[in-house]
Amino acid sequence: MSIEVEGVSKIYGNQRALNKVSFKIDKPEIVGFLGPNGAGKSTMMKILTTYLKVNEGHAKVNGYHVDTNSKEVQQSVGYLPEHNPLYLEHYVKEYLAFNAKIYGVSKQRIDDVVELTGLTPEAHKKISQLSKGYRQRVGLATALLHNPEVLILDEPTTGLDPNQLVDIRNLIKSIGKTKTVFLSTHIMQEVEAMCDRVIIINKGEIVADKKLKDLRDEKEQVVIVEFDYRIEEAFLLKLPKAKKVVNTHDFVYEITFKTSEDMRSYVFDFAHDNQLKILQLNQKNTSLESLFRDLTIK
Repeated sequence: MSIEVEGVSKIYGNQRALNKVSFKIDKPEIVGFLGPNGAGKSTMMKILTTYLKVNEGHAKVNGYHVDTNSKEVQQSVGYLPEHNPLYLEHYVKEYLAFNAKIYGVSKQRIDDVVELTGLTPEAHKKISQLSKGYRQRVGLATALLHNPEVLILDEPTTGLDPNQLVDIRNLIKSIGKTKTVFLSTHIMQEVEAMCDRVIIINKGEIVADKKLKDLRDEKEQVVIVEFDYRIEEAFLLKLPKAKKVVNTHDFVYEITFKTSEDMRSYVFDFAHDNQLKILQLNQKNTSLESLFRDLTIK
């Protein structure tokens, strides 16, 4: 087991940041760790990387206890914190060489991670000259220098433009084929694009732990339809498997169906049979977003 967390609590003064949190992650697996601000995500990651100690319970990484085997944990974990700490005045390879010396790894490994993370075109530059996306790559390269079995990434895609998002996403997916990746993010689309599983935390407690495949199989589908005039919501509830109808604005409706089957053809046929004119008809994928909102807005 790559990561084992059992009954972990972390208390700051009178505040319980984590309350008896438990979960396990195996290898290889990419797990998204979701939660609103202040839910305990960064605290959990700092415990797993030995920056913080638990008040109750225990946690292991690659079989090592984070409290009693901190050196072994650090050697087997690659960590990219939310605020990627870099020495901006260093050149890329100079910075990686500095960290390689700390880890005791060869110079060849520097070339390997530069190639792996797509840094080759920018490797001759100072870090201060790099874009946000390439700075994230430097952070990932640093985390990978000692070839860790587990990668812990705190908000790795924050502040990236769409092109950079795709590049970093593909890099993380590639790494996740052979390693355990535990990452936090606020971007639901990134979780659905990268992760095998999602763990949701709210107010210091785990409120969901699901495989993305299972979540897709049980999802509620939302169809957005616009007519040329207002329709009674009760009338649209006559559609098969319709659970909820919301008139979002003007003549636009969001119809929630309790099924994973594409219901747009049913909406089209229903409109045709009832002599309704459709101006737009789209499918909205909100399964993970809906689950997140349901579990964290209380």
